[in-house]
Amino acid sequence: MSWMVGRRSAWAVIAFWIIVAAAISPLAFQLPHAQKNDASAFLSSDAESTRLLAAQRGFPGGDAVPAVLAMTRPGGLNAADRAAADSIRTAMRRFASGQILGPIVSSNGRTLVLIIGLTQIDDASRFTDELSEMRDIARSLAPPGAEVAITGPAGLIADTYHLFSSIESLLLLVTAGIVAVILLLVYRSPLLWLVPLISVSIADQTASGIVTLLARHAGLTVNGQSSGILRVLVFGAGTDYALLLIARYREELTRHRDSRQAMIEAIRRAGPAIVASAGTVIIGMLCLLFGALASNRGLGPVGAIGILAAVITMTTLLPAALTVCGPTLFWPRVPRFGEHPPVLDVARRGPAARSAHAAALAAPTLPGHEDLTEFDLAAEPGRWVRIGAAIDRRPRAVWVVTSLLLGGLAVGLLTMDTSLREDQGFRSGVESVRGIEMVSADFPPGVASPTYIIANASATTAVQAAIRATPGVAGVPQTARAGSRVLFLVVLRDRPDSAESFDAVRDLRARVHRVPGSQALVGGNTAVNLDVRDAADRDRMVIIPLVLAVVFAVLIFLLRAIVAPLLLIATVVLSFLAALGASAVAFRWLFGFPGSDPSLPLFAFIFLVALGVDYNIFLMTRVREEAHRIGPRPGVLHALAVTGGVITSAGIVLAATFSALIIYPLIQLAEVGFVVAFGVLIDTLVVRSVLVPALSLDIGRRIWWPGRLASPPRGEI
Repeated sequence: MSWMVGRRSAWAVIAFWIIVAAAISPLAFQLPHAQKNDASAFLSSDAESTRLLAAQRGFPGGDAVPAVLAMTRPGGLNAADRAAADSIRTAMRRFASGQILGPIVSSNGRTLVLIIGLTQIDDASRFTDELSEMRDIARSLAPPGAEVAITGPAGLIADTYHLFSSIESLLLLVTAGIVAVILLLVYRSPLLWLVPLISVSIADQTASGIVTLLARHAGLTVNGQSSGILRVLVFGAGTDYALLLIARYREELTRHRDSRQAMIEAIRRAGPAIVASAGTVIIGMLCLLFGALASNRGLGPVGAIGILAAVITMTTLLPAALTVCGPTLFWPRVPRFGEHPPVLDVARRGPAARSAHAAALAAPTLPGHEDLTEFDLAAEPGRWVRIGAAIDRRPRAVWVVTSLLLGGLAVGLLTMDTSLREDQGFRSGVESVRGIEMVSADFPPGVASPTYIIANASATTAVQAAIRATPGVAGVPQTARAGSRVLFLVVLRDRPDSAESFDAVRDLRARVHRVPGSQALVGGNTAVNLDVRDAADRDRMVIIPLVLAVVFAVLIFLLRAIVAPLLLIATVVLSFLAALGASAVAFRWLFGFPGSDPSLPLFAFIFLVALGVDYNIFLMTRVREEAHRIGPRPGVLHALAVTGGVITSAGIVLAATFSALIIYPLIQLAEVGFVVAFGVLIDTLVVRSVLVPALSLDIGRRIWWPGRLASPPRGEI
């Protein structure tokens, strides 16, 4: 790594990253146009609703996305309204991929609907623009006093994309602003904060540009949710890595006269923990590739690319920039060689601690540490020394009480509701949701989202009878034929994506599948969302154990022990359950959300376990380093003292950046932001600061079993 901080090579590294940023930034700004926000794009090819979409392409206009135009007048539609509906229908023909159904007038005469099939377009921006033009035309042709709205799957897709794209720039500004403010507070320097902020911004642009390329040319599924998460993940994790590296660099500047040698030592000491932390998150994210949902399989590489860009940038560009700028970058608190905080007071730690401390001070200088002074064992004065001393007095009582408190928060899981409907996901009023309300007031709610069934034409009569016999179906199905297959358009009695409509789809599938020779398929937007939920349930059952196994293996490799990794995994899982339980309570009674997205538990688990283990890695790698020199018990106290401030700052940065997602006008992302931010704070302030040190102190050197640290040295009882 010394080549990165050479007098000439450091400038070469900086120049390389400037070129990368200039070349890839135009691609990064195109990321919103590469998104696919329709639920059907999230499913695998073997899902029934996906197979129906493939079969539907054999019908004229069969690959269309339904847009449902609703017009209503409270006092009843008049002749002018009906004439306007005919004019609107004529105007919409240039957008439709097939025949337009309607106008269909409700039985009470207050509302009419037109069902317009729109050609699917991979460019989400162009699709949304076309739908906006349709809405403008409908409003311009509607008579005074009549309300008109375009809803259906097409309307929901367009409104979702519009909200994502409209807030993309704001999210970047808010995230960068949060990081800038926290860095200013941490470093209290007018210049130092700029270096990590610029570095992480370049990492963000690099990751976004790579993801855009893969979405366009490699079939990577990217939606607004994964795009937003990518941004906060890069800024949060990248800033964490910067904090850890800069803290160790500052520490080494007090031990080395040469700032370049100090940076080399900082990379050598902090680098393995940073790389191991990033590797854990990357591997955890890539476990999503084993999911059934394309959206999960897409989020995995998106998150992994973001973390990879962050760790590479922060271990190359950041050290080079810090070395070029020199220690004066820390002004007005420039670290000096020989400067040190007070030595940790071990007088009250007992004879064993004093002996270990004295032995460590008398030990020969380690290779590569020729500039080290006896103050290598110094601890940061203040709260972290006091916290360590307080935990050390009664470690067992501390970890038992802490575990019970976290378990109490986990009880909130009993209130979690993962039945959030697609139309409930908006935090502000949008036209598609208003259209669903208009349709549902005077029609069976399923009109806003038709269900489709395709079967062999030879079984038409039997399939039609099975459809009519299904309790959740309203009215007689409409049919269309293409070759040997027949298409049924079915309207459900209940609101799309409700539990009742999902039951109706399940019942429909069971009935039509039993018709001999039908080869029937049931699809449509409600069926798609049902398949998404079922796939999300399956992904949780598969991916969560896989992530735990992978993280456990990484911890064993890193810590050279089995007991410590088991305890770390257990504490992070407890933290995840506590965060999810507390968030479920907050969603219901604090925010008033109508429910949670079914993918929330899996996303929360991936981020909280992978990111939560990071802080334990940062702590326990330092504990292991110190335990080799001064013994397990003093090593825990010393590691907690010297890492407490920087890890807490890192956790606050990550929590703050994820909390930026709360500004999104979509409940799904706001919930992800809240639960991850809350969980990271629990990990940082409770698990890493209290629970893990208490367990380490109570178990003692046995926590390192079966490694050499688990065996007491000769002469020690």
